[in-house]
Amino acid sequence: MTNLARSPAQSADKSGPRDIVVEDVLPYPPERLWRALTTSELIGRWLMPNDFEPVVGKRFTFTTRPIGDWDGVVHCEVLEIEPPRRLVYSWKGGTDANNAKANYASRLDSVVTWTLQAEGNGTRLRMVHSGFRSPENDFAYDAMSSGWRRIVGRISEIAAAL
Repeated sequence: MTNLARSPAQSADKSGPRDIVVEDVLPYPPERLWRALTTSELIGRWLMPNDFEPVVGKRFTFTTRPIGDWDGVVHCEVLEIEPPRRLVYSWKGGTDANNAKANYASRLDSVVTWTLQAEGNGTRLRMVHSGFRSPENDFAYDAMSSGWRRIVGRISEIAAAL
């Protein structure tokens, strides 16, 4: 398996919005990975507890451990679905109160885009988490850059068991 993740140093200039890009070729058909990406219970295994449904316009949340004044809830909305090739959702979390203290848990208004493309006997899975503003989202960008790479590995493990 080849991990083509882009490290933070390879990303765009820190003065503008930045994206996290993780791309890998996984040895499973797109339909199997699609199931892992769009089934609430499976998403809970590789990311966070959620109430996701694969319906455009569906608002859902991810929940995690609160940090500072942030309640640990990520508010999302399904923006696009093209089974089994493309999934896009908004990702909004954090709090304005933390901005004055430190960059951790600062307000983040971003978008996550998953694309799947059959390649050989597997699928090229690409995740782009876009919209990190500098400097207020630097903490989230740094933490989530390595986190998303680990998550793609967990998605592969879950897909193997399907």
